[in-house]
Amino acid sequence: MPTTVYEPPTLEPGTLRVTPLGGLGEVGRNMTVFEYGGKLLIVDCGVLFPEEHQPGVDLILPDFEPIKHRLDDIVGVVLTHGHEDHIGAVPYLLKLKSDIPLIGSGLTLALTEAKLKEHRIKPYSLTVAEGQIENAGPFELEFVAVNHSIPDALAVAIRTPAGTVLATGDFKMDQLPLDGRLTDLRAFARLGEAGVDLFLVDSTNADVPGFTPLERSIGPVLDQVIGQAPRRVIVASFSSHVHRVQQVIDAAAAHGRRVAFLGRSMVRNMTIAEDLGYLQVPEGVLIDYKKARDLPEDQIVYMSTGSQGEPMAVLSRMANLDHEIEPGPGDTVILASSLIPGNENAVYRVIDGLTKHGATVVHKGNAKVHVSGHAAAGELLYCYNILKPRNVLPVHGEYRHLMANARLAQSTGIDPDRTIIAENGTVVDLREGEASVVGQLDLGFVYVDGSTVGEITEADLKDRRILGEEGFISVIVVVDAATGKVISGPEIHARGFAEDDTVFESVKPKIAAALSEAALAGVRDPHALSQVVRRTIGRWVNQSLRRRPMIVPLVIEA
Repeated sequence: MPTTVYEPPTLEPGTLRVTPLGGLGEVGRNMTVFEYGGKLLIVDCGVLFPEEHQPGVDLILPDFEPIKHRLDDIVGVVLTHGHEDHIGAVPYLLKLKSDIPLIGSGLTLALTEAKLKEHRIKPYSLTVAEGQIENAGPFELEFVAVNHSIPDALAVAIRTPAGTVLATGDFKMDQLPLDGRLTDLRAFARLGEAGVDLFLVDSTNADVPGFTPLERSIGPVLDQVIGQAPRRVIVASFSSHVHRVQQVIDAAAAHGRRVAFLGRSMVRNMTIAEDLGYLQVPEGVLIDYKKARDLPEDQIVYMSTGSQGEPMAVLSRMANLDHEIEPGPGDTVILASSLIPGNENAVYRVIDGLTKHGATVVHKGNAKVHVSGHAAAGELLYCYNILKPRNVLPVHGEYRHLMANARLAQSTGIDPDRTIIAENGTVVDLREGEASVVGQLDLGFVYVDGSTVGEITEADLKDRRILGEEGFISVIVVVDAATGKVISGPEIHARGFAEDDTVFESVKPKIAAALSEAALAGVRDPHALSQVVRRTIGRWVNQSLRRRPMIVPLVIEA
């Protein structure tokens, strides 16, 4: 069913308005706006990575349109953790107004500030920790420790006179975390006792039964694979997965190997993590990758980016033999990450390429080298029973994840009418403990394409897909300005066709005849004549070659 767009009413005093601008119906670009008393609070501001049907796009941003005219009303941006799908769009928001305060934990802000430095933006930031309470305009914020696949993640309880909202960010309930930092269920229980009016909860693994395995269960597998590897080991992971990198470093050190970081973001993020004490590196284990090439091949582990098959990342370039490190027989490649929906084909292409060059590829399909950073159904049920929220708004996930999360909430006794399945742009008002949908904004994708932001449209992407899939034909014809008769041409050039241009000889007389017919009918406008050319060759190509290429006709008057 198509989304029905309708404007929300004017916000009444004493009402909290909640509007997700991204992160619903997708895994990425998480961003939610809270409004109370004329002020706005934003939680997260992330990016979505493009899929194959979005050629040439670098990043996809949340649609800032609903808040662009209200930048002065924003009292802060709370960042729950340092993953790209939660912080990646911050530079683009701060380009609109650079002094919007950023609020987050030490590591989260350090990773965000490193990104902002590349955009030459120095932010105003407030570092917070679990248990801390801060005020931002009319919002009282309490921060709660949660466990995730990156250190220092925080949930945030947002208190206003209209009620209390708890937003989990991304979280799981690992009971034996590597850093000893548990999801604080005692704080959840305390918040539940006081009353949670609206629960915004991570849905990414809501359709996975049971409990997410322990992060530390990967350690022995990494240790075994690295210990048995005959030559070089290349491990690919997200560039911010500090816990995973820690386990790789520990396994490498245990087997007398040194570790070199590959990929700009990996080097940057792990340097920050080590400087802040989140990454513990034994003396002498890290080595610059240029020096690593001088080591014996059974003494090195490369820690790289590219676990999602990104074409310009290190691992893809290795698979294409477009990197200084060329994989070969005896090399072991470990993909220590999940598959983000939409990236499957790209990842399997990389696996095939590496395997073709003789490398042994270890991935989550054939070994336990990845566990999720998100709570599975069993953990979510615990949360619902501990918190007993009055209203639930599942966030962070594709539609099936949101639905699964809603069903879990309802199974614990939460009224289906109090379980809101929303999408990006759905406006939810919370008043006197009751949440209701009051509007639906018309939001779109904002594409970052090279140096342009928001200039590329769906029509442009459709053109790119046609160019990539169907090919391109240009037709140049010179006509007499007075009579409309063809003087020169048609000259036809094609790209993306198996046949050479001689195949078009049979259509040239048809184009000339169509133009003569148009001239007899008194058509002289070059644009109208161009459309005649487009229709004629388009019909012929469709019937003769079964193709629908992009056709660019040019009619010149002489």
